Amino acid sequence: MEIFIEPIGRLINQFSKLPGVGKKTAQRYAYKIVNMSAEEAKEFAEAIVDCKRRVRYCSVCGNFSEAEVCDICKTRDKSVICVVKDPRDVVAMEKLREYKGVYHVLHGVISPMDGVGPNDIRIKELLARVDGSVKEVIMATNPDVEGEATAMYIAKLLKPLGVNVTRLAHGIPIGGELEYTDEVTLSRALSERKSL
Repeated sequence: MEIFIEPIGRLINQFSKLPGVGKKTAQRYAYKIVNMSAEEAKEFAEAIVDCKRRVRYCSVCGNFSEAEVCDICKTRDKSVICVVKDPRDVVAMEKLREYKGVYHVLHGVISPMDGVGPNDIRIKELLARVDGSVKEVIMATNPDVEGEATAMYIAKLLKPLGVNVTRLAHGIPIGGELEYTDEVTLSRALSERKSL
């Protein structure tokens, strides 16, 4: 038996598709929308549609961008590339305001258990970026099994190219994620990175 009228039930269903949003939270979100003024609801919906329409991946690094090439790739030191799992990790690194190089977003990590192999993430694109001008590639994948395996796999591919491959120093807890790491811990891990 349906306890919600169809439009509210549909909205609850859509909110519950978001990561970390259970049925009760989805209900609270739906009720909040229903209780908004028509103008507030319109602004909310337009923000979602506008975000989907305007945000794309940078053609160079794979980070979120409004342009073909993001501002970081246009303006920063291209001799150092920091490799991360996803765009949220770029945000975490940028909070430090210390890193002056560019990024490479893999959009995943190697995870045979999940059916994700080296060809399923942006490794080929990284290799294409590493030319004679790149001095260092910092592996900043999460310090979990998949992140470590991905870092080691990429390091093995980069070593013959004569580039210095480093890894963020430990300090980020094993099994932790960059997105949830505080700035002090992340700053220390960045400054104490080591060669692989």
